Amino acid sequence: MTLAEIAQQIVGPQKGVLAADESSPTIKKRFDSINVESTEDNRRFYREMLFRTEAANPYIGGVILFDETLRQNAEDGTPLAQVLTDQGIVPGIKVDKGAKALAGAPGETVTEGLDGLRERLAEYYELGARFTKWRAVIKITDILPSRYCIEANAHGLARFAKLTQEAKMVPIVEPEVLMSGSHTVERCAEATEATLAEVYHQLHIQRVDLAGTLLKPNMIVSGDECPDQADAQTVAAMTVQTLARTVPSAVPGIVFLSGGLTEIDATRNLNEMNKLGPHPWELSYSFGRALQASALQAWGGSVDNREAGQAAFAHRARCNGLARTGDYGEQVEASATA
Repeated sequence: MTLAEIAQQIVGPQKGVLAADESSPTIKKRFDSINVESTEDNRRFYREMLFRTEAANPYIGGVILFDETLRQNAEDGTPLAQVLTDQGIVPGIKVDKGAKALAGAPGETVTEGLDGLRERLAEYYELGARFTKWRAVIKITDILPSRYCIEANAHGLARFAKLTQEAKMVPIVEPEVLMSGSHTVERCAEATEATLAEVYHQLHIQRVDLAGTLLKPNMIVSGDECPDQADAQTVAAMTVQTLARTVPSAVPGIVFLSGGLTEIDATRNLNEMNKLGPHPWELSYSFGRALQASALQAWGGSVDNREAGQAAFAHRARCNGLARTGDYGEQVEASATA
């Protein structure tokens, strides 16, 4: 398959991405919330539970894995990447090394991980990955983000994307403008537009084939401490407007991060965006907590709760799959059926 075909498969009809690439410290926090020890066996069991949820398959086009997970085998000895591939789901891998302090820019970060990336990508391809993800983090305050921070992160994203395509994998480019803070929805739009414009400028400079990429941006939302929270219709309208100003139509799909939104808010926002269509790109999802939170609680760390966890995951996947076409609503949410 070409890179464009892989990208299109990931965002096929009603499909999106499960972000299961939590680092070891992050998944420990998730497991701590349900009083479950974060052992390798527990992490494998939990993720395999999600990956083998057949009722969710119509709505999952790809799964982003963590390095440990890509190397793990299922309970029956099958590599977890192969478990996904056998179900028509594309395995992916997070390849950045995290956000570190940006020299000369107090309070801002730049994502590291370019050193040795070419060699790591070759290994990940052999392990079964067919797409990758790199996250940059942009913080909003009264004076941030700086132009310096935006340019540094956009350059890193573009370098990553080109190396990924060289390795015959699809890059998911993730410039996340954080919702942390008291900023307004208008300020979020301003910062996001500046960030995305620079990202696509840098992708052009690095000769990245946009048809073989996906974008994973934040939605345009009010800061989590802002007293005036934008409603779903405003979020949808401003997000679509920002994307229309910055994202070329050659990009096949935009898979939103949930960024701290609740499961229902993330789904509702996506649904409202698709009701404003048609759009030049597929508007889809790449959710972590917004696909997993209910499943994690339903599972609770018990083997006996496998089916309950899978039912909760399948429900959220179905809700988001229907939001892909603007067909999600209260009745769907209340049904809790896969």
